Amino acid sequence: MSTGPRPGADEVRDRNETGQAQNQRPRDRYGRPMPHGSVGEVERVPDDAVFTVEEGIAEAQRLLDSGFAFTAHEVLEAVWKSVEEPERELWRGLAQTAVGVTHAQRGNRVGAARLLRRGADRVEPFGPDAPHGVDVAAVAAFARALADDLDSGRATSGDGIDPSGMRLR
Repeated sequence: MSTGPRPGADEVRDRNETGQAQNQRPRDRYGRPMPHGSVGEVERVPDDAVFTVEEGIAEAQRLLDSGFAFTAHEVLEAVWKSVEEPERELWRGLAQTAVGVTHAQRGNRVGAARLLRRGADRVEPFGPDAPHGVDVAAVAAFARALADDLDSGRATSGDGIDPSGMRLR
């Protein structure tokens, strides 16, 4: 059993100008890489994308409402990378919650529940006066309820997971 990289793996991996691995393959609606040459189901968010907070909230909500939690996570992550402390933890938690939904959509029930709870734990301390009108109570309640439903079997991970219930405001 080999524990190292596959022979020739570095030769076919996408890399940026600094040599860092960077997957440029098209993605399906849940963010999973598709074969090179495929038509992606979602538009990619570039690694260097910059969103204002208002743009990020609006775009992430639009994506969640359309069922694209992975892409919403990428938008929220872009905001997270651009804001200053102490707001960074809010955006990190929002991104974690969206990626938790993504894991639920992909069928990873256990990982989804963990990420959903971790995201809820990160956003909740911001309370009713959270910056930019983010409704952290609603986000945390959605995340915890979905995690509980996944754990109990009331929700089946996969295509039936609807991210539109995650309301950022």
